[in-house]
Amino acid sequence: MIIGIPKETFPGEHRVALIPAAVPPLTKAGHEVLIETGAGVAAGFPDQPYLDKGAKVAGSRAEVFGTADVVLQVRAGGSNPEAGQADLSMMKAGRALIAFLDPLTTKEATAALARTGVNAFSMELMPRITRAQRMDALSSMATIAGYKAVLIAAMELPRMFPMMMTAAGTIAPAHVFVIGAGVAGLQAIASARKLGAKLEAYDVRAAVKEQILSLGAKFVELPLEAADAEDKGGYAKAQDESFYRRQREMMAKVVAASDVVITTAAVPGKKAPVLVTADMVKGMAPGSVIIDLAAERGGNCELTKADERVVAHGVTILGPTNLAASVPYHASQMYSKNITTFLMHLIKDGTIQTGADDEIVRETLVTSGGQVVHARVREALGLEPATARG
Repeated sequence: MIIGIPKETFPGEHRVALIPAAVPPLTKAGHEVLIETGAGVAAGFPDQPYLDKGAKVAGSRAEVFGTADVVLQVRAGGSNPEAGQADLSMMKAGRALIAFLDPLTTKEATAALARTGVNAFSMELMPRITRAQRMDALSSMATIAGYKAVLIAAMELPRMFPMMMTAAGTIAPAHVFVIGAGVAGLQAIASARKLGAKLEAYDVRAAVKEQILSLGAKFVELPLEAADAEDKGGYAKAQDESFYRRQREMMAKVVAASDVVITTAAVPGKKAPVLVTADMVKGMAPGSVIIDLAAERGGNCELTKADERVVAHGVTILGPTNLAASVPYHASQMYSKNITTFLMHLIKDGTIQTGADDEIVRETLVTSGGQVVHARVREALGLEPATARG
């Protein structure tokens, strides 16, 4: 098969879907790799290393889309709704596309992608099962987001993170509170711990308490019972508004005592729950910092504005939406491993499998045969159930 890697066109996106080191395993398996010129430059991978590893460099973007049997991207479809429109006319029916597609919230973009006739697989929808762990790109990128969130907070905070004993006296450690202990939250805890901060963390899923404690943070106990706090994939499930109201009331004192609050609570395909209100921000000390990693889904802080700096009551609130792209070298390295492992799983007898008998295929295939075929995506977009496929 011919595997095409176009340059990313989403504004500020510096990652690349495939790094040079991933080329030899693909060519050894009998595939040809075609890279759009300059596709990896922003991530630190110029064209020559790809050529050295056995890839070919295309003269144009159209050549990549026109020639490739499968296209690998970081952002396509609803994940790149504006700049990605230009690619739709170049996509060929029956070919395959693998990328972040944001299919659960982008109805028009997903429908437009379906009309091209491509077999589109969404990396966001990878099931969290043991045999798919090496394909889980969301977790890979969340690891980077958690790490970067702490670095940004440390730069913004007008005090240092660690406790220091100096001739001028003792400097107390910064107090960091992490809300949400998924992959990003746990990485934020680990990173803040390395910088010497005093840590507290909370998650609606009581099952993660042990993980929080193992990383050196105190688990904030709130006397709340969440109904079905976790879905079968390990993601936190949305709760009703009365639960979030009581949660905010109990969490207010912890937020007020924190120098840094990092929020990571997101529910796939839904608006992020508001966990930090304007009144809670008002209760924080001037100079405090909030890093809201759920900004792309509306934010966990009531005052968050995606990709903007907000200062309220002396508190700085930041809502970065694409932190992984700010560490493009290693983000690309991780994503490349995820997507190539997935690709090799999909290829059987020289073709991309689209059958629903495999859970990984069934849960990631969004469009095929000119229609949206993913059950959860169809439901989210208000479409009738699709006809059964084999």
